[in-house]
Amino acid sequence: MSDAAPEAPGSGPPRPVAAVGAVAVRDGALLLVRRAHAPERGRWSLPGGRVEPGESVAEALVREVYEETGLRVRCGALVGWAERRGPGHHFVILDFAVTVDGPAQPTASSDATAAAWVVLEDVAGLDLVSGLEAFLVDHGVLTR
Repeated sequence: MSDAAPEAPGSGPPRPVAAVGAVAVRDGALLLVRRAHAPERGRWSLPGGRVEPGESVAEALVREVYEETGLRVRCGALVGWAERRGPGHHFVILDFAVTVDGPAQPTASSDATAAAWVVLEDVAGLDLVSGLEAFLVDHGVLTR
């Protein structure tokens, strides 16, 4: 056992936070949102966010997509995971395929300044959050 004093709360690296993301592809387009908040405010990302206490990852995904885009979705298979670390944040993101139920016109809300279906061939030309293009290529959503 060490004699060193424990670190004070708030010092050291941030704890990992569980998060979810939605990979929604419909008619050759990917659903994306432009982030309204840090980290990477103003850049395009998959809709999603933090898993709240007591929520399953599927419940969190459905809630987050609705909050950011107004779309109702059903959670499908895990596409893959990503880890994003930076000053003040450490997210472990589970990205799932989703199916959109009903009307598919997204409307940006709370955590997004824009929400849109982007033709797959145009996705790489956007200002995407760090690592997103590589993730989408690695998991077969985009081709180079």
